[in-house]
Amino acid sequence: MNQNLDNLRHSCAHLLAKAVLELWPGSHNAIGPAIESGFYQDFDMGDVKISESDLPKIEARMKNILSGWTHFEYKEVSVEEARKLFAHNPYKLELIEEFAKEGKKLLTNNPGNFLDLCKMTHVENPAKEMQYFKLLSVAGAYWRGSEKNKMLTRIYGTVWPTQKELDHYLWQLEEAKKRDHRKIGRELDLFLVSQDIGGGLPIFTPKGKLLRDAVENYIVQEKKSRGYQFVWTPHIARSEIYKQSGHWQKYDAMFNPMKLEDEDYVLKPMNCPHHFQVYLNQPHSYRDLPMRIAENGTCYRYEKSGELNGLLRVRSVTIDDTHTFVRHDQIAAEIDAVLDLIETVFKAFGFPDYHARVSIRDQNHPEKYLGKPKIWAEAEKALIAAVEKRNISYFLGAGEAAFYGPKIDVMVKDSLGRDWQLSTCQLDFNQPENFDMTYTGKDSQSHRPAVLHIAILGSLERFLGILIEHYAGAFPVWLAPVQIVILPVSEKHLSFARGGLARLNQAGIRAELDDRAESLPKRIRQAELQKIPYMLIVGDREAELSSVSVRQRGEKDLGSMPLDQFLNRLNQEIDSKAS
Repeated sequence: MNQNLDNLRHSCAHLLAKAVLELWPGSHNAIGPAIESGFYQDFDMGDVKISESDLPKIEARMKNILSGWTHFEYKEVSVEEARKLFAHNPYKLELIEEFAKEGKKLLTNNPGNFLDLCKMTHVENPAKEMQYFKLLSVAGAYWRGSEKNKMLTRIYGTVWPTQKELDHYLWQLEEAKKRDHRKIGRELDLFLVSQDIGGGLPIFTPKGKLLRDAVENYIVQEKKSRGYQFVWTPHIARSEIYKQSGHWQKYDAMFNPMKLEDEDYVLKPMNCPHHFQVYLNQPHSYRDLPMRIAENGTCYRYEKSGELNGLLRVRSVTIDDTHTFVRHDQIAAEIDAVLDLIETVFKAFGFPDYHARVSIRDQNHPEKYLGKPKIWAEAEKALIAAVEKRNISYFLGAGEAAFYGPKIDVMVKDSLGRDWQLSTCQLDFNQPENFDMTYTGKDSQSHRPAVLHIAILGSLERFLGILIEHYAGAFPVWLAPVQIVILPVSEKHLSFARGGLARLNQAGIRAELDDRAESLPKRIRQAELQKIPYMLIVGDREAELSSVSVRQRGEKDLGSMPLDQFLNRLNQEIDSKAS
């Protein structure tokens, strides 16, 4: 996150807190962090219930208060002083005790008339810098994220350095509502979430499965062309293997174990330990490496119900996983090949604008990670060199590494300019130690490989959700679940239309016939609403000349042409992956 924006948004959370406490005396503010594109503030408002209809009133009070805020004054206080200053606020008292126990400094800030406990930095000139804000929504949130604690009122907002940036973001939000993949998924009948099955467990309908297959088939073929071999692994495993990998100790989203013949088994949260078994199944020489294995493997993660979101946050997660076992002298070339694959895939899916985060360890908390600092430094250096070699714009994400290795996370911008983190390439020197992976080198001695954990699309479900919103459901023809609909003008043209449908299906085109007893304009309108790329209209003239009248999505009339001519044109468009 940009530090200046971070400071701006966190500062605005203080302004929100002051306004709410003035409007509803007796309320308590809890925490108010900056988040991506905005901020929030949590409140204990007692018996008071507020809604989004109250937000304009809060905004007006914020603007009134802001005029008197010239600068933030900071002061370090003792634990005893802090307890006295915030004796009225049980949430601040809890934080004070926690900070004191951890030996952290206790800092207060005051922008003019509102003393708060806060260790973060803020803007230098609040009245000037914090003018362009907007409150967005009201929600409930448990204190400290625990269902055991009290439900608080959370108010979300956004703030930007200029009115132009604020207006653009608000436009972006409105467009995002129109493109919401859950809404479009219902309209185009792509997927559903049945509460009888369970939250976070999406079901793909026939059309949704066609879209999913188009994506999977493409990524499988791209990987196969680069030497990846596909495997299949089961959905459960003995819990011991996740203790060996460290997931059991470090990963907190695993489902509870189940008993099978007096042993604990778990739904797999990751594919890696399963893939390691493929490597360990046979001895290897230096000539065998790199060894690339892949699987679109479904894993299961215990996400809280309040965090589930259509396809973007699910409990059944299909990862286009690859694990490459390499000699250390092959690392640079292999990462370069992975980045080349990423660039190829993003171009095909219509994401030309991307950048990277090199996710490294938090050196202040070494207890979070497996392995020695020297090994981590070597891995981090290799990843930075890889992105620099390909001139990919990047930034460092301290503390964003996985517990067993640093990684390159690649983010794309969608058609609304929103950032989405998709691809990951993680360099791991630790799991080969945990699983005693070896190969025989040129010197006839035993050596450790390194492992690259790679996901190009990330979660397939999440990628499909992003793709739906990126295209607003109007997919390019190579991805469209239904590429063509044939529309006979009347019943007497039905036989010719069926012949055309058979010809298209034989050519591998995803086509449908709409012969409902509705008017032609109404069926054309329905095809447009379903965002089908092409409509082929057949009447007397088309039947006589063995041709089709072609209408492209967006009410573009391409005229009449022989079916084979249209089919050649269509195949060229599909092969080019035109967006």
